[in-house]
Amino acid sequence: MSKFKKIETGVKDLVVIEPTVFGDNRGFFMETYSKKDFEEIGLTMDFVQDNHSKSKKGVFRGLHFQAKMSQGKLVRVTAGAVLDVAVDLRRDSETFGKWYVVKLSAENKRQFYIPEGFAHGFITLEDNTEFLYKCTNYYAPEYDSGIIWNDTDLNIDYEFEKYGLSTDEVLLSEKDQKLQTFKEFVESGVVIK
Repeated sequence: MSKFKKIETGVKDLVVIEPTVFGDNRGFFMETYSKKDFEEIGLTMDFVQDNHSKSKKGVFRGLHFQAKMSQGKLVRVTAGAVLDVAVDLRRDSETFGKWYVVKLSAENKRQFYIPEGFAHGFITLEDNTEFLYKCTNYYAPEYDSGIIWNDTDLNIDYEFEKYGLSTDEVLLSEKDQKLQTFKEFVESGVVIK
């Protein structure tokens, strides 16, 4: 029996991962990654960089991608909670332009694998949320790009009311406020590599 359960999302190659958690009155233990066990469920990526961020409630980071040196990401939350979103930007994919949103939290311990060729972002649902992710490629600022979080063509449903948020409360970096639309990305002809 695998230590990890892979849940399909309906978007090609994008999966939610549930680890096996061993808990008792002392707390819990879980493996968050094992190359061997991931390979058993069909995930064969190699990671080269780990990142960690901490944010207050309402911070939106994304929707980011690298036009070259594309990064696959295995993401999880160790404190607080996020709504995590990925958008398929692979032009030859049957799910091009499709997105998926999942709640990741310290409580549910779920992970989300976003392959290369996707835009990725998240909004924090609680103060002091800590977000960790493993990457399959190094950060390359010269290829850094993204799509605006509230793009009207993508029309991503973040279910803000369900989580007590409003669009007025979303906190964005200066860089993320200026990201392109999905239509601009499509028209640019950029192929993510």
